[in-house]
Amino acid sequence: MRSLFYYSPSPITTLFQLVRSHLRFCSTTNPMVIPQKSSPAAVIPTEDRLATRLWFKFRRESMLSLYSPFTLCLASGSLKIDTFRRYIAQDAHFLKAFARAYELSEDCADDDDAKLAISALRKGALEELKMHNSFVQEWGSDCVKECPVNSATLKYTEFLLATASGKVEGLKSPGTLATPFEKTKIAAYTLGAMTPCMRLYAFLGKEFQALLESSEHDHPYKKWIENYSSESFQASALQTEDLLDKLSVPLTGEELNIIEKLYHQAMKLEIEFFYSQPLTQPTIAPLTKEHASEQDRLMIFSDFDLTCTVVDSSAILAEIAIVTAQKSDQNQPAGQIIRMSSAEPRNTWGQLSTQYTEEYEHCIESILPSEKVEFNYETLHKALEQLSDFEKRANSRVIVSGVLKGLNLEDIKRAGERMILQDGCINFFQKITQNKSLNANVHVISYCWCGDLIRTAFSSAGGLDALNIHANEFSFAESLSTGEIVWKVQSPIDKIQAFDDILQDCSNDRKNLSVYIGDSVGDLLCLVKADIGIVVGSCSSLRRVGSQYGVSFVPLFPGLVKKQKEFAEGRSPRIWKGQSGILYTASSWDDIHGFILGL
Repeated sequence: MRSLFYYSPSPITTLFQLVRSHLRFCSTTNPMVIPQKSSPAAVIPTEDRLATRLWFKFRRESMLSLYSPFTLCLASGSLKIDTFRRYIAQDAHFLKAFARAYELSEDCADDDDAKLAISALRKGALEELKMHNSFVQEWGSDCVKECPVNSATLKYTEFLLATASGKVEGLKSPGTLATPFEKTKIAAYTLGAMTPCMRLYAFLGKEFQALLESSEHDHPYKKWIENYSSESFQASALQTEDLLDKLSVPLTGEELNIIEKLYHQAMKLEIEFFYSQPLTQPTIAPLTKEHASEQDRLMIFSDFDLTCTVVDSSAILAEIAIVTAQKSDQNQPAGQIIRMSSAEPRNTWGQLSTQYTEEYEHCIESILPSEKVEFNYETLHKALEQLSDFEKRANSRVIVSGVLKGLNLEDIKRAGERMILQDGCINFFQKITQNKSLNANVHVISYCWCGDLIRTAFSSAGGLDALNIHANEFSFAESLSTGEIVWKVQSPIDKIQAFDDILQDCSNDRKNLSVYIGDSVGDLLCLVKADIGIVVGSCSSLRRVGSQYGVSFVPLFPGLVKKQKEFAEGRSPRIWKGQSGILYTASSWDDIHGFILGL
């Protein structure tokens, strides 16, 4: 979190508009009435295409496939050839079912253009089979005949062929489909089950191809990568999506829901397919794969504001202060904590915000070296001491202003209950805490002024009462804030002190592996000191400060591919270590989930 709601350089009025887009306040008998929480998963691009909407909706599944041990080894070129041969054998069985499903779909389509398009896609699947056959010829043995179909492949092929045969829940049996339209629905459903596979392989091909170095001619799986990243395969994936969109136009909402379920089921089966590939080599992901709880202790640390949340918590507290001040104008009982009038909080917050923004930018500029320097933790620590002093002065101004006086604890908790968290964040923490075999410790270290807001947000969103929260605390008198704050974490120096103290308090019976997830300059010391530092979001000041002090920001998946290659070649005896000056950037919590937990 950037303290004092510094998550945007815009004026305070813009900040309030953003907060109100997530929290709407109504004047009723209650001081605050906040509507039911909407799902973060509903934030989907406004693209009209059905296939595109479904791909984005089930992005988590694509990330789980990308970070699977098999795909990571394949991308790095370190995959054992025997594993690749077994994969080719399973994929050949799958492609035969794929070609048969296209054939059945073509029979069901009542449009000549659709029939031609499906026929072309079927030919593409047969071309893929030819590529597989070329691998077999190179090896001099028929691995397809030697390897029986495994359970994951069988589940997918049976699902696909059942769908193509019309065996779909809610659909008449194939023999009773009297009209061409009813048969066309089967074609649409079948494309719904096939499209995610095409798009996923096109996605993986492009991701892998982007990592191939121009001078890398000896990558053992270059032919596979070039096939799925090729313009022809990318065009086939797009054609499949176009066809799904076209066949879905006349369908009802209920029928479109069936397609969505089929699409999602196909994505889940793809994940199972990749994770079912038997590996005989160690991998660096998922991180928990090689974790031995009797020897290792997994320490997960995370920031809260804008790392876990959509809106900075100080903006929410500001809005509560302004709205409830309007109520206190009407009736302020004798003996109750005296609050400023309703007109004052808005003006005061505006002044505090403007001053903070201007001084923050000046402070950042003042700590930047004129030229980039080589990474040195102590040098960075000394520079951020100046930012720490600034943060404390800014917080003191908030306390002196009196704007935090008289906030009702119940209002704060209701706001926490309706707080929108980043998509995938809750699911990640639930998986971590529910897996008792991991024996992981999870700590949230935050600048947030009110720890009750954090605890309520996690508890209401996912029953996450077991998280260890390290934040500041409002002082209350009879459930009303006094305007004072019990300060625990105000600055980068406070954060790293809390981080160090937590690790030092751990017993010596196991080895700690620390992961820190954050988004801002305030997290920088913890990020670089952790064994693994993961940056979410796109905070420009974090990258400016980090880069000038020699910190490298590496996209997570490419970084893991490089690590896996070095690990396989024996060039990385200790895979993860803190203060390396390397941070990994993740586009979402789905990437973090895929890397740390996997399936």
